[in-house]
Amino acid sequence: MLKLVYRIRHYFERNGFYVSSRLADRLGIRVKNIRLFFIYLSFATLGVGFAFYLTLAFGLKLKDLIYTKRSSVFDL
Repeated sequence: MLKLVYRIRHYFERNGFYVSSRLADRLGIRVKNIRLFFIYLSFATLGVGFAFYLTLAFGLKLKDLIYTKRSSVFDL
């Protein structure tokens, strides 16, 4: 079982890194620049999602502070 996992891992390592090289050859730029672009893109998308989450949480907290739901008419 462990040997199968190593074979699958080796296959993906061997063929997965070739994507950056092939894209760099096609575009005519360095492989290092392609890899850096993917790293920066992953950080940017993570940051945008986290900022969106914080904005929604802040908005919901403000909504709860402004609009309080009363259970009955006699709570005034």
